[in-house]
Amino acid sequence: MRLPFLLTLPRVLRHSAAIGADLPPDEAVVVDAPDAALRTALTSATEGDHGPARELLAATREHKQWELRDGYVSRLAEAALHNPGWLDAWLAESPEDPDAALVRADLCIDRAWEIRTAERAKHVSREQFRAFFALLEDAAPVIGRAAGLNPADPVPWRIALTHARGSQAPRDVFDEYWAQALARDPHHYGCHAAALQYLCAKWWGSHEEMFGFAESAADTAPPGSKLHALPLSAALEYVVVSPSPGTPAGPDPYAPRVAAAVARALDLSAAYEPGSHEAAGFRNHLALMLLRTERWDEALDAFRSIGVHATKYPWGYFGDDPRQEFLETRSGVRIHVATRTPFFGRPPQPRTTPAWAPGAPCAVAIAAARPADVAQAALMCGVSLRTAPATATHTYVEAVPEARPAKRSVLSTEDPLTTAADNFTTGEKWPTLVLRRMPERCGLTLFLKGRPLATHEWNATSPAPDHATVTATAEALSRAFALADPRPLTHILRSTGNPPRHQSDLLAALSLPPLPPGFGDRPEVLDTFPDARVLTRRGLLAGMRSTMTTEDGEHPSSPDSHEPRSPRWWLVRVPALLLFTASAVRGWLGSGVSPVGATVVTISALYVAARLTGAWRQRRGAGGGTAPAPE
Repeated sequence: MRLPFLLTLPRVLRHSAAIGADLPPDEAVVVDAPDAALRTALTSATEGDHGPARELLAATREHKQWELRDGYVSRLAEAALHNPGWLDAWLAESPEDPDAALVRADLCIDRAWEIRTAERAKHVSREQFRAFFALLEDAAPVIGRAAGLNPADPVPWRIALTHARGSQAPRDVFDEYWAQALARDPHHYGCHAAALQYLCAKWWGSHEEMFGFAESAADTAPPGSKLHALPLSAALEYVVVSPSPGTPAGPDPYAPRVAAAVARALDLSAAYEPGSHEAAGFRNHLALMLLRTERWDEALDAFRSIGVHATKYPWGYFGDDPRQEFLETRSGVRIHVATRTPFFGRPPQPRTTPAWAPGAPCAVAIAAARPADVAQAALMCGVSLRTAPATATHTYVEAVPEARPAKRSVLSTEDPLTTAADNFTTGEKWPTLVLRRMPERCGLTLFLKGRPLATHEWNATSPAPDHATVTATAEALSRAFALADPRPLTHILRSTGNPPRHQSDLLAALSLPPLPPGFGDRPEVLDTFPDARVLTRRGLLAGMRSTMTTEDGEHPSSPDSHEPRSPRWWLVRVPALLLFTASAVRGWLGSGVSPVGATVVTISALYVAARLTGAWRQRRGAGGGTAPAPE
């Protein structure tokens, strides 16, 4: 039985900052991040150059790197779905190129599924199905041509197996495709994953057939092969994607097989390095299955091993934004682990060594206000900030890293600067633009009166964003910064080739100050500004006091963090803590005390304990010895 909320909340507040503190920050997480070679190919493709993609796939074909080739082909076909010009140019230049033909075959399948959508059949219209089947019929000879141009390649047969599932091909056709795939590579994960989908209950098989297929593949797979995680895919399909309707009578017949699949995946994950890009796919599935079975500590370790490498699935099953679903789920696991840790206990230590890619995310805000106005508005934002004048009417703002973050910010899934901007713009008439930069992408969020009015992200490896969404963002930016024509902004927002350049172009179009020198190279760029000032984080009461007493136009001074405490102060509070603690224990364990009374004394005890702990740490940090003994 779970503890009452009032008893678990103190545990969350005490331990949340420490539990999962070794995880990469939210803003560093990327969904389906490409490796360096693929990133170059995708970036060049969006600019119309197919050369890097041609060289990349030619190398995988020459060295028979079929798994790597499969992943590259899928991502390149996805890129061509909304920007096919580079692929058309490649095919026109080399019509017999087996690599271009393979990307075209996968693109034909993607186009068909884009029309059908991933919805259940009952939610797909008759017109969508008609177009879907027509495109699949046109794709058949294209897939056959790709297979004929490179007979040793198993990847065309992975595409053929996906085609069989969508076209409702009979079992003998599926069996023929599967035999062709096995003949080329008996342990190719992509072909097995495509076959598993055909054999699952929601398509043309059953739970029993799906589990049997996955377990047989894992039993015969070589050590370290990702096929050892195929039963986990079957378990996810059974538990999450297409569970049986209703509650079956008696024990779940597949529960032991689900547990065995999770155990296999845990063993496989241990064989890969933390943060491995190759293991990211099954590790994301593993994290979800562990939390589904309430194995919270192991789920948190799975998130540690994932690092920054989130994947579209399984998180895309729960919402339109897989990255946000991943981050919120990871935060929820941290909270669950905190609630299970005794208040005075030590948080569980990680079982795996955390690892995530270097390149710290950078964030800076440009507020259309003077530094003094920003400082006055940010007195209670709960984050230490550094401000510097950008122009006479604009201010740069960045978050200052802290060893001990504020308790009210540890559960936030946003970066500290975005959280602070949400707070310090509340009630203010001036807009603030929060700008973020990572090696692969750049983003922005517009705040006005405490509301995020628009957000956008440039990503060199993703297709151009939806025109309607970009138009709405451009209009919001135009209104906030009094720009008459939003159309130039729309063009900049839809650009994808060079995110840092597009981010800078947007600032110029809005007549805002340029980004500070060095932004993107290191997290803190304002510390070298001669007029930079630090606004130290305050507690709620201190912030309210500063708000009411600081004169207009002054940058508030930092509170004294080493204020000495007199013996009288300790003499009053130490006995008070003992009294409140005894009363709280008696209130919750004894009888005759109302829940309200017990709650009041519990909160009082926690408050006094927090004050004493803070004073003791300040005294130790200032070089003091032990607390003076009461006389």
